[in-house]
Amino acid sequence: MSGTDPEPRGSFLDALKRRTVSSDLQPPVPPALRQATAYAWRLLVIAAALAVVVFLVIQLKLLVIPLLVAILVTALVWPGFSLLIRHGWPRWLAIVVTVLGTIAIITGLIWLAVWQITREFGSVRLRTTQAVEQFRQYLIDGPLHLSARQIDDGLQQAGTFLQQQAEVLWTGALAIGTTLGHVGAGLLLTLFILLCLLADGGGIWRWTTRLFPRVARPAVDGAGRAGWRTVKSYARTQLLVATIDAIGIGLGAFLLGVPLSIPIGVLVFLGAFIPFVGAVATGALAVFIALVYNGPLIALFMLIVVLAVQQIESHILQPILMGSAVKVHPLAVVLVVAGGAMVGGIAGALFAVPLAAFVNVVSVYLSQKAWLHEGEALASRDLIWQTVPRDRARRS
Repeated sequence: MSGTDPEPRGSFLDALKRRTVSSDLQPPVPPALRQATAYAWRLLVIAAALAVVVFLVIQLKLLVIPLLVAILVTALVWPGFSLLIRHGWPRWLAIVVTVLGTIAIITGLIWLAVWQITREFGSVRLRTTQAVEQFRQYLIDGPLHLSARQIDDGLQQAGTFLQQQAEVLWTGALAIGTTLGHVGAGLLLTLFILLCLLADGGGIWRWTTRLFPRVARPAVDGAGRAGWRTVKSYARTQLLVATIDAIGIGLGAFLLGVPLSIPIGVLVFLGAFIPFVGAVATGALAVFIALVYNGPLIALFMLIVVLAVQQIESHILQPILMGSAVKVHPLAVVLVVAGGAMVGGIAGALFAVPLAAFVNVVSVYLSQKAWLHEGEALASRDLIWQTVPRDRARRS
């Protein structure tokens, strides 16, 4: 044993008390930091879940894109389809008329575009040659003062570059063939899903809601129906906006003598389904065609027409019609379209706004617990109906 006595028990308890007191005197974690941390890890979990969903969508894009296209087309044709059903048409006949009518409209637009391109191909080629010659002469006589030999050397270098890239182009032919095969399969799958949605959309939705727990089914059903109403409103409104844009820009091109006015109108109509971005791109194409074939003055007037139509869309149609249908701010629409294009290209830009509108309405519906209020309204309406005298109910 050592000569020193062990430390008394009282001194050990005093030391432990001092350590506890000193730890209690340390400043605690601020409540704001705790709250921010709680939000942070929850946001990380949500971001991880969204990343998984986006990854799965990209991997299954050959199935997801036809499904989304079919849902959007169903929303577009639903007013006419439901009108036929309300007038007593058999469901199968309403489906046949709706689908064949939609295919006929799309085929008619494509036929008109191809017809005008074929009809004006000779004059367009002649104007293209004249425009190239004028541009060549401008390079010689203009401020650049290029010589004819320099221009020919530049064209020769461009041809050499294309020859060097021939192997890449031939390799890409196989990819194009594969893409065309995917497009064909996607069109057939879209048509099949469209027929299923028109034939038994309600049954499909009821089956979907049964995948959720019983206690969550009223909320899921109400939120889905609210989102579907928003998607239908978006589709009808966007169809009206696209039609007005196409008529305005196409008619302006026709009155100004710009060739290919019908194909320009068709492109504007299709591009308008991508809000803001599609209208800008197709309008720029119309101005470019006017510049090449009709000169700077007509191109300036074409630019005025495009800007006027886009101003009407941006300040009248979008705020009044689209704002009430989608309930998403125009700035959010632009950001969503840009983000969708970055993630999914043209398909992402096309479906970004309806998806954002759907998510927005569903989130608001769930946060407000609107299905409870709907249940109370139905219950009160049933109670009022039960209190009405029987003879009065019979008369009503």
